[in-house]
Amino acid sequence: MTMSSDMATDAEVVRNYDEEAYTPEPPSYDEAFPALKMGAVETPNSFPGAAESWSTKLSVRSSKQTQVFTVPLEERRYRDINEHSFGDDMEQAKICKEIMAKTGVSIEMSLAKDQSLTVVLNGKDQAVMKAKRELLRQLQTQASVQLKIPREHHRIILGKSGKKLQELELNTATKITIPRPEENSDIIRIVGTKEGLDKARHEIQIISDEQAKLAFERLPVPKNFHPFVCGPNNSKIKQLIDETGAKIHVPPPSVMKDEIVVSGEKEAVMKCKQIIMADFEEKRRKCQTVSVEVRKSQHKYVIGPRGSGIQEILGTTGVSVEIPPLDSPSETITLRGEQDKLGPALTLVYSKANSVVFAEVQAAAWLHRYVIGRKGATVQKITAEYPKVHVEFTEGQDKIVVEGPPDEVDDAVKCLQKVVDDLVVSRIKNDTGVAIKIPTDAENSNIIRIEGDPKGVAKAKQELLKMSQRMENEKTKDIIIEQRFHRSIIGAKGEKIKEVRDKFNQVQITFPDQGKKSDVVTLRGPKNDVDKCYTYMQKMREEMVASNYQAQVHIFKDFHKNIIGKGGSNIRKIREETDTRIDLPSENSDSDVIVITGKKPNVEQAKAMIESTQKELANIKEATIDIPHKFHNSIIGAKGRLIRAIMEECGGVIIRFPPEGSTSDKVTIRGPKADVENAKKQLLELTDEKQKQSFTVDIKAKPEYHRFLIGRAGSNIRKVREKTGARVIFPSEDDADQELITIIGKKESVEQAKVELESLIKNLDNVVEGEMNVDPKHHRYFVARRGEVLRQIADEYGGVTVSFPRSGVKSDKVVIKGSKDCVEGAKRRIQEIVSDLDSQVTVECVIPQQYHRTVMGTRGANVQEITKVHEVGIKFPDRPMNNANNTENQEPVVNGDVNGEAGHKSPKKTDIIIITGKPENCQAAKDALQALVPITEEITIPYDFHRFIIGQQGKDVRKMMREHDVNISVPPAEEHSDVVKVTGPPANVRNALLALTEKCDQLEREKEDREDMVTLEVKIDHRIHPRIIGQKGRNIKRIMEQFKVDIRFPREGDEDKDIIFISGAEDDIEDCKDHLLNIEEEFLQDIIDNEYMRELQQPPSRAEGGRYNKGPKDQGFVVRGAPWDVPDTNSTDDFPTFGSVVPPKPNQAWGPYKK
Repeated sequence: MTMSSDMATDAEVVRNYDEEAYTPEPPSYDEAFPALKMGAVETPNSFPGAAESWSTKLSVRSSKQTQVFTVPLEERRYRDINEHSFGDDMEQAKICKEIMAKTGVSIEMSLAKDQSLTVVLNGKDQAVMKAKRELLRQLQTQASVQLKIPREHHRIILGKSGKKLQELELNTATKITIPRPEENSDIIRIVGTKEGLDKARHEIQIISDEQAKLAFERLPVPKNFHPFVCGPNNSKIKQLIDETGAKIHVPPPSVMKDEIVVSGEKEAVMKCKQIIMADFEEKRRKCQTVSVEVRKSQHKYVIGPRGSGIQEILGTTGVSVEIPPLDSPSETITLRGEQDKLGPALTLVYSKANSVVFAEVQAAAWLHRYVIGRKGATVQKITAEYPKVHVEFTEGQDKIVVEGPPDEVDDAVKCLQKVVDDLVVSRIKNDTGVAIKIPTDAENSNIIRIEGDPKGVAKAKQELLKMSQRMENEKTKDIIIEQRFHRSIIGAKGEKIKEVRDKFNQVQITFPDQGKKSDVVTLRGPKNDVDKCYTYMQKMREEMVASNYQAQVHIFKDFHKNIIGKGGSNIRKIREETDTRIDLPSENSDSDVIVITGKKPNVEQAKAMIESTQKELANIKEATIDIPHKFHNSIIGAKGRLIRAIMEECGGVIIRFPPEGSTSDKVTIRGPKADVENAKKQLLELTDEKQKQSFTVDIKAKPEYHRFLIGRAGSNIRKVREKTGARVIFPSEDDADQELITIIGKKESVEQAKVELESLIKNLDNVVEGEMNVDPKHHRYFVARRGEVLRQIADEYGGVTVSFPRSGVKSDKVVIKGSKDCVEGAKRRIQEIVSDLDSQVTVECVIPQQYHRTVMGTRGANVQEITKVHEVGIKFPDRPMNNANNTENQEPVVNGDVNGEAGHKSPKKTDIIIITGKPENCQAAKDALQALVPITEEITIPYDFHRFIIGQQGKDVRKMMREHDVNISVPPAEEHSDVVKVTGPPANVRNALLALTEKCDQLEREKEDREDMVTLEVKIDHRIHPRIIGQKGRNIKRIMEQFKVDIRFPREGDEDKDIIFISGAEDDIEDCKDHLLNIEEEFLQDIIDNEYMRELQQPPSRAEGGRYNKGPKDQGFVVRGAPWDVPDTNSTDDFPTFGSVVPPKPNQAWGPYKK
């Protein structure tokens, strides 16, 4: 069903192209130019009708385009409209008429089988865009979103005269509302379809981020790796945003862009970039993919509501699930993640895909509306009882589809079947004209009474007996099959179970979800078929159980090679004789377990043969000893070194400890008898030694004393350890008891250490008050920064309290309260600080004020680093005021120097940086500051190399500037200059110059290589060029890498648009040429067909062979009997003879008669 701009009638729906191609006789002059109605005399310039007619008939046809888009059923605003009720009076038709009248665009609409609406637009470019936007606004459900964009960016989004905003609205088919300047709001509102919203929001956000006066980075992260960067439910991105404060914009799923945009402060952006790219590189290195086929109808259950299913799998397993778009016919789901995580993720995918099953209820199409009931009452009862079940009625099909959880689907099917059967009985009543009485469940009777006409009764009886037989024949049966065999029965991609289903095509076989760990497989269908299928699958199960019996046998590792034999002869012989599968651990594995799989008697036989081989080789003994589990880790040693040494020393015996986390004390030793006894002896001795050295005592001390007990850099506790030999363990931050101190070692050492620590703790408990004198000029240092220095002293010396005189009080007395030892320690520390302050000097560092900001770095980072490393204070001068008085007093600059002749002028105050600290530290800090003063160096780089230095959109030069922290200035192209300037700190400039030199050398080598290359011209139809290039140039990059050639396409000004230049080795060029010609041959016919179809879709015109086309030789516009036709004077019919010769009048041009 279609709708054109002329609203074609039914007779015009089918176009007859033969009639359109028919060429009639040219019209007469009177037909082509009918006479005007008689009326007031008008001048030639006052014929508006005529002017309009001429402009309409003779105007040059402008270029047109055709666009097609689809509105899915769930997004249609008028869902109640279907193909039977589509017409001129419907709301959609009215909307289309209005839009066609407004834009002059031809609109055609049609409904697909899935009730999605397809719209074809034909007209001028801008008009088509406007019509599309208006159609989407009125025919598709609209959503809205609000974006908070800084007001200073609004003008950029608007563009000059609002053109940029209009273009954005047309491209995204949305309505974007930007607040007026007087509204004082930064909220931008977008209204449109979901896809349009995502696209518009993405574009606006990028414009805003680019305009922000912050760092801006586009990170090249492929779309497939975005889930790993974002994390489950964007948790990683949110955490990164919270930590750094940067803005991170990841394109929504509907926008296919291989990038992540980061904006914000430079440090934050760099940190985000480093973390994101590190995550991406790690995942790209570790991740593998696996693809599985899942029915298209099940994809939505894997995705889950709003993508929750995919996010759950990502959060649980760390695996990304890539599902093809809904409009793609592909059923392949790709899992991307680490190898060991793919298995659990695959299980979850299958579990979610099978969480919903489909079932069908056979019901004639005419019954559907009765099953639904009036206003859906009947089917609503079923869906209310089973809310997770979806019932779908398909028009024209004799079935009802039910989907939902397996248990609820079965019950819903029974309810629907009962409704259908009741309706069938009603149909039988109507068809036969009889009365049928079916007993209720309470009557417990099997007799159905039929009354009426004998023929009708006989026919109704026959129908009811047929129904009864079919229902009696229906059967459901469960079979118990261990879940470990399910995958084997199903087979790769379901091939094996497909064979079973084909063999019993009337039986529905349902396996449980893998997540349920159930062994029940359900068979449903006709009774005989179900029984046969049950027997067949039971036999399959018995064969699997019998052939998959497993046994494990422990064989000493050294004897594995003897079990295998030369060239695998022994193990092959055992396998062949017993018909079993024997799996040995790898050489790198510590396991000595050999696994035997097969039928039980065969497995037992193989086990006996292997054990007898071991007995023949050596006398193996196994012993078990008890070692307290708290000593297991210390006996095993770091990375198992200690226990490996014992095993090697004792002839390679096997020593097994309980699993980590177990409280068992049992340790097993296995090997030759003498070696086992030796290992047992060594382990018991080692245990006894550990027990002696592990005497433990606990003491308690206030947490604030711990720092003093430990001492500065651990000096105090180290003295105790050296003196007693005991180990002292202080509580960690996570320990519940923060006062508990544990002493471990030999008993006498522990007792001695306990006495030492208790003595120190007792002294700490004796609170005393001490005084000392500190010069008032140093007081500010101690109390500055909210008393940071005093807090450090208190933490270090048992929580002592240090009190300085209040501000304004002229006193040098400082009071210290705390335990005696702590007070003395705090006094010594304060005295050390005062001595350091007295020894400090002040050094002036002269750096021109214009470089101060560069020296400071971002937010003073450079200065903070120098201050921290060299332990100095750095004070920069205040910035000068740019007023008239200052400019008047300034002296002219001499030879470009900042201060003229440095030898004759004293430095300006604004150039002097004050450094305070120890003399040697001040000098080091001064050198560090001067090393940050930027310099400018020039390097000569051939002009032809400049574009390679800059890179695509400045990418390469920005990267080099970022890596070396310099500024690189490349001269404009019009100057044709070879001089490139590099500005920055001296060391950075040197590194950047080296990098530029290396880049130039590389370019020189590449230039030489290019000179050795061969260039070939290939003629490829220009319409194929976009196909060869591909999206964002991906295809052409792949072709150039594959054939190792360089391909150049024609530019806009070139005469021949079909010529492509291929450069490279001769053989590579020929291969590439053949490949490109194959592509042209493959796609050219498709393009020609598409162009032909577009021509057919466009209405015929005079220029394209329309109504007045005269065939191959165009004669132009032709009429008969026009005034400008020159009469044939020789014709006696036109000019009869009257007896005298009258000369003809001269030809007169056609037009208004003028007197």
